[in-house]
Amino acid sequence: MEQNQALLIVDVQNDFCPGGTLPVKQGDRVIPVLNQYTEIFFKNKWPIFASRDWHPLKTKHFEELGGPWPVHCVQNTEGAKFYPKLNLPKNTIIISKGMDPYKDSYSAFQAVYEHNTELKKILVNLRITTLFVGGLATDYCVKSTVLDALKYGFKVNLLIDAIKGVNLNPEDSTKAIEAMVKSGAQKMTLAQFLKTIPQ
Repeated sequence: MEQNQALLIVDVQNDFCPGGTLPVKQGDRVIPVLNQYTEIFFKNKWPIFASRDWHPLKTKHFEELGGPWPVHCVQNTEGAKFYPKLNLPKNTIIISKGMDPYKDSYSAFQAVYEHNTELKKILVNLRITTLFVGGLATDYCVKSTVLDALKYGFKVNLLIDAIKGVNLNPEDSTKAIEAMVKSGAQKMTLAQFLKTIPQ
């Protein structure tokens, strides 16, 4: 395995899982698979990133101000917390997006770490060239993140068994996956990934 790789978990938060204000159908199904990835990446000392929506209460992203979505993932609320069954190691790099009330910010590349350091800058500083991307939702934040990663020159493995979509239209996730693959993402399952790990 390459050493210059990182795991990027997109928006696995309470509000996007069953019981949340904007639930992805079966969104919690991605968690057992993602937990296996985090265990492997942590064991091998490969970086792990987790993005989160971190919206202000008032934002044009929400329906009440003309946006497309119900209120979700408001800063410092229960809904904005990572889903409790998601096992994020202590050294996970948490990046936040959606703080600007005038921007939608779907992509994790619009997220920042402490002191407003952007994801791209962190990855470059760590000499990361390959990303393994899973999380929620396939047809919005995962898609935007993957397309940005490819645009910036990163190789992307799309964790096909660790993503779920909103599917406002029935084919949205399928079309999103097609768009990501067409742009250069490689589809990967956990079984395929395990074969690449030295035993």
